[in-house]
Amino acid sequence: MNLTKKNIKKICGIILFTVLVFAAAINYKSVFGVFRWMWGIIFTFVLGGIIAFILNIPMRSIERILFKSTSDRRKKYARPLSLIITLILVIAVIAGVVLIVVPQIGSTIKELTKTAEAFFPKIQNEAMQIFQSNQQIRDWIQNLSFNTNKIFDAVISFLQNGAGDMLSGTFSAAKAVVSGIAAFFIALIFACYVLTGKEKLARQCDMLIKAAFPEKAVFKIEYVAKLCSDTFSSFIAGQCLEALILGTMFFIVMSVIRLPYPLLIGVLVAFTALIPIFGAFIGCAVGAFLIVMVSPMKALIFIITFLVLQQVEGNFIYPKVVGGSIGLPPIWVLAAVTIGSSLMGVAGMLIFIPLTSVIYTLIREWTYKRLEMKKNLASEAAEESPQTEQSENEA
Repeated sequence: MNLTKKNIKKICGIILFTVLVFAAAINYKSVFGVFRWMWGIIFTFVLGGIIAFILNIPMRSIERILFKSTSDRRKKYARPLSLIITLILVIAVIAGVVLIVVPQIGSTIKELTKTAEAFFPKIQNEAMQIFQSNQQIRDWIQNLSFNTNKIFDAVISFLQNGAGDMLSGTFSAAKAVVSGIAAFFIALIFACYVLTGKEKLARQCDMLIKAAFPEKAVFKIEYVAKLCSDTFSSFIAGQCLEALILGTMFFIVMSVIRLPYPLLIGVLVAFTALIPIFGAFIGCAVGAFLIVMVSPMKALIFIITFLVLQQVEGNFIYPKVVGGSIGLPPIWVLAAVTIGSSLMGVAGMLIFIPLTSVIYTLIREWTYKRLEMKKNLASEAAEESPQTEQSENEA
């Protein structure tokens, strides 16, 4: 190798990079601490960007539908009005769910309390019949009692006696809650600023990318960014629509066959269905627990109804509403959900499906491109070989 100025600069860069990696590996705890500190600083703005991305999906539709034929003078009011309408709709949906679910949960708890008091003696008698040959176990089961008043008194006594010990923990929890609420509102304000000036922000980011990277890299970055935006938007919109359809189906079917708590379970299934694949089963487990206190036979009917509706949703609704929008085969959806849940919990499930779809699309395009290049090279080599043989024969 010639030790030119350019090569010496590359060697120094490689040595410096190796030293930095080695130093980071030795002091990995300090490195992680720095990353945690940096994440704590930028978390509010990352949350604001996520909120802006989610709110932009309905806001874009509202702006396109309501303000499509407005004059140029009034178009400057389209963006803030669309944002206000979007925020009002989101707040209305959340308030509606709270007003529907909270009173229903209160009445459900009262009914469950009464049902549990009547249900416990039946279980106790059946257990005594099962263990009738063992007198010691029968005596222990007979001495068991279920009294909600005693349970509530024990909970209140625990809170009163442990108030002094829990004071510091309560203060820390209250501080964390206040800090979280403040961070959410700051993120929401940041999201509103991003949404009102998204074109200008996008133009500035485009100029920065073009100034920092070569033209070929700029094209790839813009393509990947657009692919991520389209995939995530399609996934979020499709997942919300699919959850709404599934919750409505449960409410209608349970009302028709007269199962208890149709509205509560319909809303619960709709919310848990936002978690891909496994979410609806969480709603099924909670719903079956609520209904079994009323009637075990109705709980069995509910489980059968759930399985039937889940098959309809999985085979007809989800592939058309969500699966087709992200273009990801079912096996990769399952892999994305598994990896995402193990790394980031519920948020990982929601993030990793569209992220895996983007990676899958890029790998597929790269594979097809490489195969096409190899096919062209093979055809060119096949065309050149007869000409070479002919020239050799003439010689």
